[in-house]
Amino acid sequence: MDVSQNLGNEDSTIKNLDLEVYDYDGFEKFLNQKNNKIYVINFWATWCAPCVKELPYFEKLNLNYKNEKVEVILVSLDFPHLYDSKLKPFIKERKLASKVIALNDVDMNTWIPKVDETWSGSIPATIIYKNDTKKFFERSFTYDELETELKQFLK
Repeated sequence: MDVSQNLGNEDSTIKNLDLEVYDYDGFEKFLNQKNNKIYVINFWATWCAPCVKELPYFEKLNLNYKNEKVEVILVSLDFPHLYDSKLKPFIKERKLASKVIALNDVDMNTWIPKVDETWSGSIPATIIYKNDTKKFFERSFTYDELETELKQFLK
């Protein structure tokens, strides 16, 4: 097989990868679900080394707690012009099974405090919530730390 043909197919597969992109108003619904499910929402980007390092822990959490009514949502803050060249290939290479969405809203000074009033805007940042109970973390996690926080919501 011609290698260049193979690369072309790979490029079109990545470009056709469905990526949900929201501005903050469209994204906000993910922060306010009231359905007895536990949501673990992680804000990250492909250019953030600590974010990339902890992504496997969110994937493992998603896999291990799928039957416990837990949903992991990975919110990419990558730049829109890099969705096709960086973000989509990253999702494909890492075979991310968690829901990945992109937040494309340049008005960060407005939406960051709406996510959490204590958030400085640095990533990684994570929200774990169930109905009206919410905890916000502006830091990296190990898997054990992440699982410990999740278990507070499973009680």
